[in-house]
Amino acid sequence: MSRFFATGSDSESEESSSADEITPKATGTTFNKNKEAFTTNLILCCPLRFRFEELTNIIKTIRNAMKIRDMSKCLEEFEQLYRAFLKSKTIVDKEGVPQFYIRLLADLEDYLNQLWEDKEGKKKMNKNNAKALSTLRQKIRKYNKDFETEIASYKEVLNSSTNVISLCRCQDEESESDDDEDSEDWGSDSVDSGGESEDNEGAAASLAVVFLKKYKDGRRKRHKKIEQVEEEVDEDGEAEEGGWEKVKGGVPLVKEKPKMFAKGTEINSAVVIKKLTEILQARGKKGTDRAAQIELLHALSGISNENNLGQGILVKIKFNIIASLYDYNTNLAAFMKPEMWKKCLECIDELLDILFENNNIFIGENIAEDSENLAISDQPFRVRGCILTLVERMDEEFTKIMQNTDPHSQEYVDNLKDEGRVCGIIDRLLQYLESKGSTEEVCRIYLRRIMHTYYKFDYKAHRQLLPWVTGPFSEQDQEESEGEDSAIIMDRLCKFIYAKDRTDRIRTCAILCHIYHHALHSRWYQARDLMLMSHLQDNIQHADPPVQILYNRTMVQLGICAFRQGMIKDAHNALLDIQSSGRAKELLGQGLLMRNMQERNAEQEKIEKRRQVPFHMHINLELLECVYLVSAMLLEIPYMAAHEFDARRRMISKQFHHQLRVGERQPLLGPPESMREHVVAASKAMKMGDWRTCHSFIINEKMNSKVWDLFPETQCVREMLVRKIQEESLRTYLFTYSSVYDSISMETLSEMFELELPTVHSIISKMIINEELMASLDQPTQTVVMHRTEPTSLQNMALQLAEKLGGLVENNERVFDLKQGVYGGYFNRGTRTRP
Repeated sequence: MSRFFATGSDSESEESSSADEITPKATGTTFNKNKEAFTTNLILCCPLRFRFEELTNIIKTIRNAMKIRDMSKCLEEFEQLYRAFLKSKTIVDKEGVPQFYIRLLADLEDYLNQLWEDKEGKKKMNKNNAKALSTLRQKIRKYNKDFETEIASYKEVLNSSTNVISLCRCQDEESESDDDEDSEDWGSDSVDSGGESEDNEGAAASLAVVFLKKYKDGRRKRHKKIEQVEEEVDEDGEAEEGGWEKVKGGVPLVKEKPKMFAKGTEINSAVVIKKLTEILQARGKKGTDRAAQIELLHALSGISNENNLGQGILVKIKFNIIASLYDYNTNLAAFMKPEMWKKCLECIDELLDILFENNNIFIGENIAEDSENLAISDQPFRVRGCILTLVERMDEEFTKIMQNTDPHSQEYVDNLKDEGRVCGIIDRLLQYLESKGSTEEVCRIYLRRIMHTYYKFDYKAHRQLLPWVTGPFSEQDQEESEGEDSAIIMDRLCKFIYAKDRTDRIRTCAILCHIYHHALHSRWYQARDLMLMSHLQDNIQHADPPVQILYNRTMVQLGICAFRQGMIKDAHNALLDIQSSGRAKELLGQGLLMRNMQERNAEQEKIEKRRQVPFHMHINLELLECVYLVSAMLLEIPYMAAHEFDARRRMISKQFHHQLRVGERQPLLGPPESMREHVVAASKAMKMGDWRTCHSFIINEKMNSKVWDLFPETQCVREMLVRKIQEESLRTYLFTYSSVYDSISMETLSEMFELELPTVHSIISKMIINEELMASLDQPTQTVVMHRTEPTSLQNMALQLAEKLGGLVENNERVFDLKQGVYGGYFNRGTRTRP
């Protein structure tokens, strides 16, 4: 095997190359006799060195990428390594596979398997890294099958490294007593041997003495290799017998309690403030340990309490502790660790306790640092800082934690329990600012409280309004009823913002949240009137993306509310823009569409992910689509029956027509499975006037579990749907079969569709008034007399054909006249002037 491939480090290859340079000089006779052979060896060394450097450079890049978990870079460099290895195939076949190449393949496979088993780490990867990890793992497993023997032998050597370490230790202990004498003897021998090699040029074997008889250096290298193997084998830094301690940079990794002040220093306000300034000066600098800074600030807070230096200094330190906790993560997209999050909540609670207990503390951003009063002798205390900004940042951190947690795990539920504590902190700050804050600050904290209330359904208030709940409440229910209703809270907070706020954004968000809350609790008319009076739909396109997402959520909730109230046309109009776009998931801030991943770069993707709504605030997309399709069915099917032969009829819902076409193209029609198939099957039944079949497709066990049971008033929604299906099926039946009847009894229609006679009378009267049905009502006999003014099917087809032929003739004449330079065609021929 070539010496270039037999070694894995650049230092050993340089020693080998230095030996090559000395060999021809030391054996001059051999060089003269074998000049051609030596020249051949030099020629062979060039491609070997070139291939060696190319492979080692790529391997170095791969190992660097492994350290930072850059899987995309690992995949890219592995493909380059594969191509570079193929180029050196001829040399590998002659010399053998390099050991460093086998070592990389084994280490890379183990590394990828470790990452693959780390489920939490995989979830934190971005999409590109996760995809690269899967691809690279498959490739390396397939590629390593060609080197199974070499990799197995390498792992055996690695596993036996512990025995090698113990053997080397025994040899070192035996040679310690003679270390000094041997070093002197070996040093003289090396010099003598070097002189002999220069005198005897033909003795090429004497060169080995120069490089072999360095036992002292050899022992150092051996010690270095022992330490390297120990670090790889024993990750905890302790051998089984020795109990060694892992060190970093020559310093033991032992956490010592930081010494704040020198021994004997008198602790007073000036000393503590000076120490606080020193700690804050290191904030943000490169190399600063953020965790150590937080510990120093906590220690300084304890010292301040022990020496009773006053609440002013304590508030100042608490402000900086909370700010340091927020600065712990430099990346804006990263969320706080659980231990840091708990510390943050505790510090904010402690800070609020101090502010409530001491009325002589004034805080604000407008207080300059030079004018601060922190000493216990200077009262009232004046501290620079903004508690509102800290609480707003805490709320944002809570949102990021919920965004980055798996919504289907128990961890998400545990994190969601912290929302009660977050709302409690907001309520406490709200009370504090109502007495000491400005109007702008009160509006800001009111909006934070609104954002935690608007999307929650008030089951307590809803249960009290139910007509069948008339019995006495339990003790728990009585305690809950004593609390303020969410509608009253929202009304009070929002009206204050409407009157006092000077910024459009806070007012806009408050209006949208208020509308959403009204719609969620089925207050349709209040929600509709507030939306129309605000005129937000006129200029919402100029708002920032989070406000647009809130507007989309509000419109969707408004449409669902209209559907529950039986306002089918209003529900369809409210949901039309969201559903017709095909991007409901993205417009509602509930995820990113895969088809748009190519249209955004990595930075834009991170920004859009930060705008996503937490999972517990999501709107059910299947329920939304079902409400839209059912509304479209109740509007579209009667319209299609009334304008069956109208060539110029318009489509009310393109998405609904698309679902109908998809259902018609299916070669085999089986029982419906999905929600869409149920709606399509119900539409076909309604088109024939069969309301019972339509009802069975819309309301059944499968649809109840998927959609209708998700509504708070499930039974009312089902009854409303049955009634709407009966009424629209009656209208569709009359449109479809009016040409067949001369007259039809309203009692018969009432029995067919199971509707009350006044309801049937009302529906038919509206159709006649709107000129949708050409008929008249005979009151004595309670019959509908049809008027033969509608053309028959054959006549409708003939009219359509005549209209199309007329358009075709007109188009042909227009093209012909354009060529002749005269416009008017056949109809203007008599007015043409002859040349």
